[in-house]
Amino acid sequence: MKARSARDTTPASFRWRAHLLIGVLGACALGLAWRAVNLQLVDHGFLARQGDARFSRVLEIAAHRGTITDRYGEPLAVSTPVDSIWVNPSELALATDQIPRLAAALKLDRQELARRVTSNLDREFLYLARHRQPAEAAQIKALGIPGVYTSREYRRYYPAGEVTGHLLGFTNIDDAGQEGLELAFDHWLAGEQGAKRVIQDRYGRIVQNVESIRPARPGRDLVLSIDLRIQYLAYRELKAAIRDQRARAGSVVVLDVDTGEVLAMVNQPAYNPNDRDQIEVATYRNRAATDIFEPGSSIKPFFVAAGLASGKYDNRSIIDTSPGYFKVGVKIFEDEHNFGAIDIATVLAKSSNVGMAHIALTLPPQEIWTTLNRLGFGQVTTSGYPGESAGLLPAYSQWRPIGIVTMSHGYGLSVTPLQLAHAYATIGAFGVVRPVSFLRTEAPPLGERTLDEHVCRELVGMLERVVTAEGTGKLAAIPGYRVSGKTGTAFKATAGGYSSDRYMAVFGGVAPTSEPRLAAVVVIDEPNAGEHMGGQVAAPVFSRVVGGALRLLAVAPDEPISTPEQLPAGPALGNVRTAALR
Repeated sequence: MKARSARDTTPASFRWRAHLLIGVLGACALGLAWRAVNLQLVDHGFLARQGDARFSRVLEIAAHRGTITDRYGEPLAVSTPVDSIWVNPSELALATDQIPRLAAALKLDRQELARRVTSNLDREFLYLARHRQPAEAAQIKALGIPGVYTSREYRRYYPAGEVTGHLLGFTNIDDAGQEGLELAFDHWLAGEQGAKRVIQDRYGRIVQNVESIRPARPGRDLVLSIDLRIQYLAYRELKAAIRDQRARAGSVVVLDVDTGEVLAMVNQPAYNPNDRDQIEVATYRNRAATDIFEPGSSIKPFFVAAGLASGKYDNRSIIDTSPGYFKVGVKIFEDEHNFGAIDIATVLAKSSNVGMAHIALTLPPQEIWTTLNRLGFGQVTTSGYPGESAGLLPAYSQWRPIGIVTMSHGYGLSVTPLQLAHAYATIGAFGVVRPVSFLRTEAPPLGERTLDEHVCRELVGMLERVVTAEGTGKLAAIPGYRVSGKTGTAFKATAGGYSSDRYMAVFGGVAPTSEPRLAAVVVIDEPNAGEHMGGQVAAPVFSRVVGGALRLLAVAPDEPISTPEQLPAGPALGNVRTAALR
């Protein structure tokens, strides 16, 4: 019998399983080969991007905001580097046991932090703390907690604090201007953030800088017209006056007559822009540019300017104010005394309401309106300050005799302290109006003549009488300098009329009279310490601020005047009230 081969002896079922196994292994080998080819050639780009997404990051490069300085380079606003801490919630959620450590380092409630992280798992970026000191941020980063990162930012700092608070305004937490000059020149000061691509390790440390996507562009520096020395001086004197007079508020504006530059602008109550917690809307508005008020007798020089410009009056003109009162319609306007027949300089020096009524009623309303409008009343200045008010100058077509007289006494129209100071600066420039500027100018700008030079020289000479022993503004005198100005006291408007015990005390003027260099306005809102007249409350502030500023600017004294100690005391004005206060 013939022997059988091994193949014949192998069961058919075994051979079938062997073939199946070889087929499966072959298919697996082919699948692996195809997958390798697919990964290397077909899906390479996608996989590379996925890998980069886990280790590659696009980081912003912070650009610091431009520095603001005064006209001599003293820093008023600077940006200091700080760090902010942020997390990738999905990464931090994988290490929830680290949340208590992180909360303790950030001084946050651990439960609140856990809630914030778990409720934002769909986000890749979540701020936990802003504007921390770099050393503190480095300590938090050194904890090595997954998903915790830091980024460089800048925080605004104001070296002069509340001295320049109202003028500069402030920025928000993202370093964007929100108020004041920070807002007005935000387009100039703001930098442009840069970006770069980096590779980071699992702890967020940068392993490699891959590429620069966009370079950072720092903000541009801004040089203001402000003289910080005069700003400090005005701030100090105004704050003392508000305290001593127990006043509600106040403002001081100082302008350079030759250039239109704002050398100082301060308000009370003030605020510190470095302390964001105490910034309130009622505190941070710049009253000198945004708040309007009825100027009282401080408007009278500009009605006189209209009279001089008309040719009907000059410095020799006599106004008969007898018998000391003047009736217009049903309204009687009174003077404190019967001054009799007086010249226009005396009308201003005594702040005669009757004399002003006579002058105003002899002028066409359109001529008065045109003069006031050319001096800037009823319109915003060229300063560009955010929120600046245009004041109120009614159309002359609506004027009636009683309204004309009322306006000549400073009621029925409204101004801002900046507007009023600009008008006095125009008179001090002998009729040349120059644009108001918060930026330092390299040369005096070309102005536009709005009044005849002769008219303004006559008016400035008349206003000097106000600051003599016979005038209402004798306390505005500055030893060694001649001063021209005008007092103003106005009842404050209330619902249904005017208050009988709330006042605005004002003094505006220029110095030195011979060749005016500075124009200034002082406004004291609701003095409540027994005195309320502009000559009593605002004039002394003008004397100290402008006198100090002239000395700081090394302006040579002009013809000497008597010192305050040599001036006669004169009768106390007390609380004398007339139909329209001086």
